Amino acid sequence: MGQRLDQSVNAINGFSGPLDRLRAALDASCVVGTWDWDIVKGGMVYDAGAAQLLTGDASHADREIFGVESISAVHPADHEWLIEHVQQALRRGGLMLAEYRVLANDGTVRWLLSRGRIYQNSLGHPIRSRGIIIDITEMQGTGERYVLSSALMPEDPLDRAADTVIALKRSLADAAPPEVCVAVDLLLLSLGRAIAQSGGSH
Repeated sequence: MGQRLDQSVNAINGFSGPLDRLRAALDASCVVGTWDWDIVKGGMVYDAGAAQLLTGDASHADREIFGVESISAVHPADHEWLIEHVQQALRRGGLMLAEYRVLANDGTVRWLLSRGRIYQNSLGHPIRSRGIIIDITEMQGTGERYVLSSALMPEDPLDRAADTVIALKRSLADAAPPEVCVAVDLLLLSLGRAIAQSGGSH
């Protein structure tokens, strides 16, 4: 099991407001969580939705976790596949999409689509990745899965818009008006739903 830090860590830098106020909107949409991966340290930070789905324990939210603990709820049959293809995406950099299954505590299987961007340093080494998790269970009919990066597919306007909104969300200071924070969150949810709908047709 990986080590856990005691201190709380923001899931997205620059934005400390919890997403609880948008839980009803999240439940009505396909977006179920956010994640922030410090590739250099190896630490992963989830919000409550992502923590529940990927670790089986929402109490892991907003704390840095490491290793297999960060994907302990991923379906055992998808572990090796997911790790291998994420490593390939890290070498390519840019946009990353990963589709895989998770097992809920009650044994329910859900299909998730993780959509994020891999950031590199000046030497081209991956240093960080951030993104969202979309529940595509209702759209998943073929059983096929995929990991894509920008090296394999061109970015479309939805991808660019999602990157812009994620960057905006990170840049918001604690003093930002609540209505601005809510508007940004709702826009991100809408984009996630649109990405899920287009991704589900692949």
